[in-house]
Amino acid sequence: MPLPQHKKEYTIDDIYALPDGQRAELIDGQMYMMAPPGRRHQQILGALYRKIADYIDAKHGSCEVDIAPFAVFLNTDDKNYVEPDISVICDKRKLTDKGCTGAPDWIIEIVSPSSRRMDYFTKLFKYRTAGVREYWIVDPDKDRILVYDFETEDTGDYTFSDTVKAGIYDDLEINFRSVEL
Repeated sequence: MPLPQHKKEYTIDDIYALPDGQRAELIDGQMYMMAPPGRRHQQILGALYRKIADYIDAKHGSCEVDIAPFAVFLNTDDKNYVEPDISVICDKRKLTDKGCTGAPDWIIEIVSPSSRRMDYFTKLFKYRTAGVREYWIVDPDKDRILVYDFETEDTGDYTFSDTVKAGIYDDLEINFRSVEL
């Protein structure tokens, strides 16, 4: 009788050993290669980043907003490493020269055809259990924004015609009509 085959467990060292230009994420020791994002993805990313960064600057806020590729080490182990499209971190103690150690307060993922399953399922569970306060899934192909507020257990479902309120701030709203390209 053959022995059961075991999947190789990868670590953050394996991520750093990838050839230049090759990107991957690591969730529970499993490596997921990342395809380069498309132009529309990058335009939406840039527009959302500008709106959030401008809001934080105008309010003289203490949170930092970072865009991929930005390393987030979700757990204290060496088996979880992600590069969210947008990360908002309000606890400066989590920030190092390498990235963010621990859960960001707010994560936004912009869905690409190759990332659909990861963004909707794998990362949703991982971000929730890691302590992310709020998670947005922006899906341009489906004209949809799903908002998960893990603190209040509230979920919102919006379109690119809607204005979406950020849960971690009292008065930040993003009008997606001004984001769609």
